[in-house]
Amino acid sequence: MGESSIVVETAERIFADLCDPQTVNSAKDDTWKEALWKALTENGLTLPWVSEEHGGSGASLADGFELLSAAGRFAVPVPLAETMLAGWLLSQGGIVSPEGAMSVAPVQPKDKITLNADGTLSGRAQNIPFAREAQHFAVLAHGAKGVTIALVAAKDCRREDDENLAGEPADNLVFDKTTPLKTGSAPKDFDQTALMLMGCVARSLQIAGSLQYMLTRSVNYSQERVAFEKKISKFQAVQHNLAKLAGETAAAVAAAGSAAETVATGTPWNDETTFLEAAAAKIRCAEAAGTGSAIAHQVHGAIGFTKEYVLHRFSLRTLGWRDDFGNESYWAVELGNRVARRGADDLWPLVASR
Repeated sequence: MGESSIVVETAERIFADLCDPQTVNSAKDDTWKEALWKALTENGLTLPWVSEEHGGSGASLADGFELLSAAGRFAVPVPLAETMLAGWLLSQGGIVSPEGAMSVAPVQPKDKITLNADGTLSGRAQNIPFAREAQHFAVLAHGAKGVTIALVAAKDCRREDDENLAGEPADNLVFDKTTPLKTGSAPKDFDQTALMLMGCVARSLQIAGSLQYMLTRSVNYSQERVAFEKKISKFQAVQHNLAKLAGETAAAVAAAGSAAETVATGTPWNDETTFLEAAAAKIRCAEAAGTGSAIAHQVHGAIGFTKEYVLHRFSLRTLGWRDDFGNESYWAVELGNRVARRGADDLWPLVASR
């Protein structure tokens, strides 16, 4: 068994034991999160992309990407992906990751944090996932000497409460001459676009994983639900919808997997291939999220919209993830501009090379 398989199997066992969607959906409060986070931390799953000397488990990028896929299949409602990304960003600046939950800022391509001459941070970052549950933030800032990565204590930021479609925290952060705990220079050729692209890959993998669950649950439900004295899986319209959902899921899994493989093999962030793969994955997975969620709810009918049923835990998170790190419209424009700059003669070789 490979190391990657061990990581995924460990994560899935923890998710199944402590984050079963139906059990979580029926929970009266959030106390169950403590046991889940403790188990993830003790098994080194919250900081897989951080070296051991910097406080992490030193797993590969590929291992972490598979972990994100598994998290998507369980619609894990804790800041696992956010802490993973924050730890990865801090490592780019040579900063040791602190204990506890973290998130990363900014998560929107057009938001900009400035490093002032006195070493403080200024700016506004919108819709930071799980901001109110994080003890620290990994921040990418721009200063006179280039790109800087900073570790900031959550208590030192001003927060404006907001939430995403699933009702999870997606707060706005205001940095008003905020003093970071630590700072470090970003590597050469690492910029905000690199952070956004890494976020795109992470969210694409989560979307693909969630779609896999929705497909399985929809197929199973169609074989259980009886209408007009026969299972709805026998109706041609339902079969057509399920086939379309399977196609959307397969496309999302393929796009996200290809982008993850490109990043995991060490392709530079400023390479056209990395941009193409990550942007295309976010575009395709976001489209699949919209189409796939609609089909899953159509198959389930009214029960899929009830709070007692688990489908909404997946569909709403899947739809919300589309907006993090740039939505599909933003990346479609950016990708189109890059292709246009290369010229018509380079379009087919670019597409055919992937």
